[in-house]
Amino acid sequence: MTYRKKLIEVALPLEAINRASVREKSISHGHPSTLHLWWARRPLATCRAVLFASLVDDPSEHPEEFPTEKAQEQERDRLFRLIEDLVQWENSNNKEVLAKVRAEILKSTGDNPPPVLDPFAGGGSIPLEAQRLGLEAHASDLNPVAVLINKALIEIPPKFSNSPPVNPEAKKSLMARDWHGAQGLADDIRYYGNWIRGEAERTIGYLYPKVILPREHGGGEAKIIAWLWVRTVRCPNPACGARMPLATSFWLSKKKGREAWVEPIINQTITPPKIDFVVKTGKIGPPEPSKVGRGTQFRCLCCGNIASEQYIKNEGTAKRLDAQLIATVADRKGGRIYLSPTSDQINLADQAKPVWKPEQELSGDRRAIWCPLYGLSTIGDLFSARQLVALSTFSGLVDEARTLVVNHADGDTAYADAIATYLGMNVSRLANRCSTICFWDSSSEKIQQVFARQGIPMVWDFVEGNPFSDSTGNFMGQLDYMIRVIEQSHCEIKGEAKQLDAMSSLNAAAQFMISTDPPYYDNIGYAVM
Repeated sequence: MTYRKKLIEVALPLEAINRASVREKSISHGHPSTLHLWWARRPLATCRAVLFASLVDDPSEHPEEFPTEKAQEQERDRLFRLIEDLVQWENSNNKEVLAKVRAEILKSTGDNPPPVLDPFAGGGSIPLEAQRLGLEAHASDLNPVAVLINKALIEIPPKFSNSPPVNPEAKKSLMARDWHGAQGLADDIRYYGNWIRGEAERTIGYLYPKVILPREHGGGEAKIIAWLWVRTVRCPNPACGARMPLATSFWLSKKKGREAWVEPIINQTITPPKIDFVVKTGKIGPPEPSKVGRGTQFRCLCCGNIASEQYIKNEGTAKRLDAQLIATVADRKGGRIYLSPTSDQINLADQAKPVWKPEQELSGDRRAIWCPLYGLSTIGDLFSARQLVALSTFSGLVDEARTLVVNHADGDTAYADAIATYLGMNVSRLANRCSTICFWDSSSEKIQQVFARQGIPMVWDFVEGNPFSDSTGNFMGQLDYMIRVIEQSHCEIKGEAKQLDAMSSLNAAAQFMISTDPPYYDNIGYAVM
């Protein structure tokens, strides 16, 4: 076999590839990265361009067609224009562009394009783009989450391509439309996801009731979308002993014209003193929070005594940290409404009684996981009682939904497993927005996820979202992100994803690479035959 120099070894339109790769970061709906959280994702545009350029011959390898340097440069420019079209997000599923790209690949590979293996596939960018270019894709990884992501992206959609949904609602109107690609799969995920949400709300909806708005907010009912809490510790001053809030900020909303904050009200007439919170609005702004400087030091609002970092760590590891409700957030037409905490809302949270709590210890890596230093040492410690009840309920309903799919699909357990895979991944997505490591973003007035960065920090002011609301952190909102990805899945080419141990992955990669003749390795670490 004669080896021919590939386009990537000569030149690439790097500026166009870089622009498209940067722009991808602003795509929030339908982008494969929104299927499930994964770090260090490779830009799809870059993977697409590099795969193409790794397979297509450089014009200099065909002097019979391009005998002069000028002719070769003109052909190279033509290929560059094709790459510039290929990397645009809008052309991800453009049949005309993809047909041209695949024709070039077939031409350079003698109508026998190679399969592609990514032995440590992570978020699946490389195998996904290999499929888009018409290549058979194989992926493996050590991490089961990565394997699930790859199965959901490259393996499951082609298995059920062009199949109609099996849910009863869709069956009523099957004659009214054709189901292309993964549309039927997506419709079933939406239907059974809605079923899970309905069953969960019927079971635990009492923990998430509507609130009666006070007269100054127009009265009526509104749905609570979040409960805002602050962790507390007993003041180290024995003469005080108050439950001091470990507050890093009292802001609720920093939006211009909608400024809101909580203000501590100290009752010194009782022993120990008691701190309550009320919501304030206007342009004055909140008082200074109790956090002092950098590090973990907090000032008691009652006596001014400073609780040191070591004291707080000792109280935390002794399981003496507590939490206090400081505000509730309701949603209605016109925007967010911030309400002062009430005894009813506090009692409501106390009604949640989880029957199960994950006891697995968190990693000992204190470079990225800091919360065990303060007593949050197990996975279960990262969730409030109400959050544990909710996540357990949603998790249990995934298996019930799978049984429904089996019945509706005439016993097709493989299809039921596929639907359950996506629904289970959505519970995982929900957990990322349903933890006491989530915090309230006062600038954009929404819940921020646990993994805002690659680690689990210690969060002192945390937020509980409502999974039955229409706001951030709700179950169906998370599912909608997944469905948009699946609807745009590439379903024509076979894909496979497996979980392997480290040695198996390395052996698989080595075997794959030595089977090439001659071997060729591109610059992002995977092999192309």
